[in-house]
Amino acid sequence: MHPDDDTPPPRPRWLGWALIAFGLLVALGMLNLGVRMVLSAKPAQADAPQQPTSTAPVAGFDEVPPTSSLVGQALVQASDCLRCHGMDRRYVGPSFRQIADRYRAQPDAANYLARKIREGSVGEWGRTVMPRHPQVNEVQAQAMALWVLGLQPAEGGRAAAPP
Repeated sequence: MHPDDDTPPPRPRWLGWALIAFGLLVALGMLNLGVRMVLSAKPAQADAPQQPTSTAPVAGFDEVPPTSSLVGQALVQASDCLRCHGMDRRYVGPSFRQIADRYRAQPDAANYLARKIREGSVGEWGRTVMPRHPQVNEVQAQAMALWVLGLQPAEGGRAAAPP
């Protein structure tokens, strides 16, 4: 460009077409991902475990006895657990059924899992790091752990096998 010239040099036409093609590829990829997530979420909702009803009051989650599975399920759904854990499918961390299958036979499993929820863990399921959740109190963590341990095993034992 000459110092006295006010017009910039023209850009090549292929650059515009390349940007349009890249934008279309990104949009199609995001659409594909969204469709796959919606289709995989619908069967999981139909296979959701039926929890027995509890007579415990559900007014506040802080004071509810940890034996209420409905409270544990509500706490899990209200927290950020579903970002990393699926019901039957492993995402970042193991699925809830995999956790239940691994720890169900241990006598202190509920206390162990409640501690892992509050303090976090690393190395239990490979190199995956579970962050700590200090905002969850002990009663809430106990209710969440009891809900996970109360899940029915997967059909055919597929959920217990790590990928």
